[in-house]
Amino acid sequence: MTKIKTLIFDFGDVFVNLDKVATLRAMQDLEISQLSEELLLHNLEYEKGLISSKNFLSKYTSSFSKVNEHQIVTAWNSILIDFPKYRFDFLKKLSEEKKYKLILLSNTNEIHIDWIKENVPFFEEFKTCFDAFYLSHEINLRKPDAEIYEFVLNKHHLKPEECLFIDDTKENTNAAEKLGIKTWNIHPKHEDVIDLFTVKKQMF
Repeated sequence: MTKIKTLIFDFGDVFVNLDKVATLRAMQDLEISQLSEELLLHNLEYEKGLISSKNFLSKYTSSFSKVNEHQIVTAWNSILIDFPKYRFDFLKKLSEEKKYKLILLSNTNEIHIDWIKENVPFFEEFKTCFDAFYLSHEINLRKPDAEIYEFVLNKHHLKPEECLFIDDTKENTNAAEKLGIKTWNIHPKHEDVIDLFTVKKQMF
């Protein structure tokens, strides 16, 4: 059996707890009941870092005249709940053991990361635990596009079969599997990343 040498982690609902419908609820509270195809595309472009936070927010305030930037930022960040420190402790120990190359690969955006920086006191130390830390808005790529996985594999000269990718979105793990990467499609309601070596012990 091929030995796992690299662990590739998602961020949201792997380390940070999310309430994925919270933003939709918050938008509805602002009387934004439905997003047009144009706005949904706008959101994806923002996640890829193709537009600035300023442009992202101005699109919403111009589309919905009753809302201001602060309200949009609050609604946008309502998806983020917390980052339990025991998960950071797990990762830190893993980093110190130096048995695996550790990579973070996350679809995220500047507004969300700004919230993380303000609300997670150990975020900078968390980042240093990784050999590479990739956020979609910084590399202009996003999951589940094949290009983002190929970027990581090529940049670090990785063999797909020696990588284990942990992500809570089935679409993302399916895309990685097509490239030969081993995966754990984690279910955040009843699984936890700290149990990696128990749940996936057959891979180690």
